[in-house]
Amino acid sequence: MTMEEERAGGGVADRARITSLAVLTLLAACGGGDSGGSAEAPMADAAEPATEDASTVELNIDPALLPEGVTAEMVEEGRELFFGAGICYTCHMMDAKGGTLAPDLTDDVWLNVDGEYLSIVEVIKTGVSQPVEHVGAMLPRAGMPLTDEQVEALAAYSYMLSRM
Repeated sequence: MTMEEERAGGGVADRARITSLAVLTLLAACGGGDSGGSAEAPMADAAEPATEDASTVELNIDPALLPEGVTAEMVEEGRELFFGAGICYTCHMMDAKGGTLAPDLTDDVWLNVDGEYLSIVEVIKTGVSQPVEHVGAMLPRAGMPLTDEQVEALAAYSYMLSRM
């Protein structure tokens, strides 16, 4: 093999390693949500098509359900982050019902926290290194450069998902 062939092959190998690392990083950021999913058939969750895309469902926010200090605007901002810069949908899925990597956020079963707003804020900030269920751990702030205000908005949206 010539040096040029070795360099060309090395470049492909380097790109493959970088791509693999990027995929692993994304997967590591997923899966630390707070509500339950099925441990018996995790692959079935991922294979089923989403029944509803939560990014397009109109939010009917009952102000009486909001914790102290949380506004409807925070919930809306949290939804935008969930499906945008927060990349939460990549693990919790477009319907927020979870899958192989992360739990359902729309039910009332919470695994890694108690489901109260402040505990959701904390779990988003600190991540979930050892989830109770699911194969993915969640990095602090999902591995994204989220501000405290963005974390609070994501927590507001996650809080409301389980109460709508």
